Amino acid sequence: MRRTTRNITISAVMTAFAVALLYLASILPAERMGIVAVSSLFGIAAVIEAGIPAGVFVFLGGSLIGWLLVPYKPVILLYALFLGYYPVVKSLAEKLKNKVLQWAVKLAVFNLAFTALWFLFSALVFGPAILKLGTGLVYPVGNLVFILYDIGLTRLIGVYIVRISKNLRKNKE
Repeated sequence: MRRTTRNITISAVMTAFAVALLYLASILPAERMGIVAVSSLFGIAAVIEAGIPAGVFVFLGGSLIGWLLVPYKPVILLYALFLGYYPVVKSLAEKLKNKVLQWAVKLAVFNLAFTALWFLFSALVFGPAILKLGTGLVYPVGNLVFILYDIGLTRLIGVYIVRISKNLRKNKE
């Protein structure tokens, strides 16, 4: 299979999986945030297997198709305003040599996205219990959760590379 065809196929399949999970998140309210976070894993797989343009395609495709198909729109807002493009941001940030700079970029992007979500769409995306906490507590807790998410994502990427990607590349040859 030609490289271009392979990359388009990977992007399309990963987009379909992401949209399916976003739809699932819209009908399972208790697991909503976790499922949307898991949907970003398909963007990561696309970046690893086909490069950053594939990750961008998964993000844009997931956001646009999700907007058309997913009934509960706050799920798409969460994906489009943060979790969908984060695999691309993470990939680009981690190409920087300086670890402090990597974290500064990732935290800056998170805080910009979180601020947009909080001030523009908080009533739609966050539950009433979180809204009662106020910004003084939500930002530190949000940053801590984000750091844990990023560390967990890094570990999942390692597992993916060792167990899945390696086998995909072996079968390709």
